[in-house]
Amino acid sequence: MSTTALSSSPPPARHGLARQLRLYAATFARNKSAMLGLAIVAAFLLVALFAPWLAPYPEDAAGSVKLAQKLLPPSSAHWFGTDEMGNDILSRVILGARTSLQIGLTITCIAALIGVPLGVIAGYFGGRVQELIMRVTDIFLSVPGLVLAIAIVGALGPGILNAMIALSLVWWPGYVRLVQAKTLSLKGEVYIDAARMMGAGPLRIVFVHILPNCVSPIVIKASMDMGMAILSAASLGFLGLGAQPPSPEWGAMISVGRNYLPQWWWYSAFPGLAIYLTVLGFNLIGDGLRDVLDPKQRS
Repeated sequence: MSTTALSSSPPPARHGLARQLRLYAATFARNKSAMLGLAIVAAFLLVALFAPWLAPYPEDAAGSVKLAQKLLPPSSAHWFGTDEMGNDILSRVILGARTSLQIGLTITCIAALIGVPLGVIAGYFGGRVQELIMRVTDIFLSVPGLVLAIAIVGALGPGILNAMIALSLVWWPGYVRLVQAKTLSLKGEVYIDAARMMGAGPLRIVFVHILPNCVSPIVIKASMDMGMAILSAASLGFLGLGAQPPSPEWGAMISVGRNYLPQWWWYSAFPGLAIYLTVLGFNLIGDGLRDVLDPKQRS
């Protein structure tokens, strides 16, 4: 075989990675519910990114007053109808997608940044460090997350920022439990012992051998947590503890719209439908990722 032929052939590692990615893509594509979830999430992301250009009346998100158009039913001019101030509900739902995306990303990222390092430390080092971290985690897990978030927001004051802080503070224990269990199972593997015998330090073992193998369960949990974080923030908004009117947040819109049920049903129905589809999309895509990334789920 010539030198030219050898140099033109792809490296084995790169070829193996490409083959694995193709396998993942084929497995994911065979899951119809996962593809439905991917379509819903992609639509949600596009709406959130281009919300100011997609909304037919973007000024209605700022709480403009058009009393001559208040509580109009769905029509060609206002597809989702109008609210008690005459604002276009479709525009507020579209612009609310951007708020929901910000909420979901913030809560999930902060929770992972807190929980993943604590889970690795607890699982790898064990001993009193593990006992301390896991007992604090158990304290947080012993109280329902939404109830604890309500208490924190009550102390900080209502508002979208305080709602995100509160939900982030109650969301991290799930990552600690997940990563700690995964680290414990990896710590006893043969390749970890081999790396340790070859002189690898704790930091190298954690960052090179343990954390990369924790990525799959973290990604699966984060994809599902996005939808649940949006739902929890909407719950706080519904209770009047999250985003405050006239902010275009879905939970706050449902909270105000319930006062106009059942006659003006569209006020609450369309924000509620947006929450339902978004949470459904993230849950379906999370199930699909679990089928792809979890070897126990793969045939």
